[in-house]
Amino acid sequence: MVVHDSAKQQLGQSVEILPVNWAEQVRELARERDAVILAHNYQLPEIQDIADHTGDSLGLSRVAAEVDASTIVFCGVHFMAETAKILSPDKTVLIPDAAAGCSLAETITADQLRAWKAEHPGAVVVSYVNTTAEVKAETDICCTSSNAVDVVQSIPADTEVLFCPDQFLGAHVQRITGRENMHIWMGECHVHAGINGLELSQRVEEQPDAELFIHPECGCATNALYLAGAGVVPPDRVKVLSTGGMIEAARDTDASTVLVATETGMLHQLNKVNPTTEFAPVNRAAVCKYMKMITPAKLLRSLRDGVDEVDVPADIAERARRAVEAMVSIGTTAATRD
Repeated sequence: MVVHDSAKQQLGQSVEILPVNWAEQVRELARERDAVILAHNYQLPEIQDIADHTGDSLGLSRVAAEVDASTIVFCGVHFMAETAKILSPDKTVLIPDAAAGCSLAETITADQLRAWKAEHPGAVVVSYVNTTAEVKAETDICCTSSNAVDVVQSIPADTEVLFCPDQFLGAHVQRITGRENMHIWMGECHVHAGINGLELSQRVEEQPDAELFIHPECGCATNALYLAGAGVVPPDRVKVLSTGGMIEAARDTDASTVLVATETGMLHQLNKVNPTTEFAPVNRAAVCKYMKMITPAKLLRSLRDGVDEVDVPADIAERARRAVEAMVSIGTTAATRD
């Protein structure tokens, strides 16, 4: 037996006891269950390393839609597992801890979205994938941080857009598109919103030669662009990126240091693709407690006992599927164009 404490230490909880060969057991159980393991970039390093596929929301959504395995084990937060079930209704979808929620997804409900739509008849609803299945069912097209600009640009210019629920991603999209008839819901991810402009400015002052990788959900995104515009940081060293985009940029950078503004789990993948660059968090406390709820012990239990199974009512799933599939389609088109 071994003591496994990386997740618990971050959250101030007691450590877990795991068998020494826990990874071998996970792989064997996955084979027996005909399961594929998906892990988001914010998961614990041990979870990322054991997964069959690690990536951002859009990339994992594509995998969930195309994978042949009969079971999907989604190591992420609950809305991600719901999305996998929406795209693959005939597959068994498991999440190692059903309580792994999302503070951003909780900022808007289906009732609130219906009321907002009633105030803007004829508007197209664009919902970030970080939403519940019920909200997706009230949505015309979903998006992720990697294709949000493409999604909004796909909508006729004279049509109103309701963008929810992340205000910072919405502001980023509006800044890029220049769209004036876009209304933005005032929700936020508590982790990303907590990475603020003052912290970023302080870190830039400490490391003036660093490149900046900024997730558009962050509260510091506007400040990063201000620093570039003011000449404090050369514009070509400021990159506003999805987590998937960060990995591509990490492969290409020759910077000695990159300051990263997103959840700290991202650093593991960045270090793997480029071990010669130092990737340093803008805010070391930017840790999502929900992402870190998925531990090796819970993954092992999930595969062994077939828990926790995720289900979405058929009527909700059918309506949500149209919005999610439209997102995946636009994401694929954008990737091909780029």
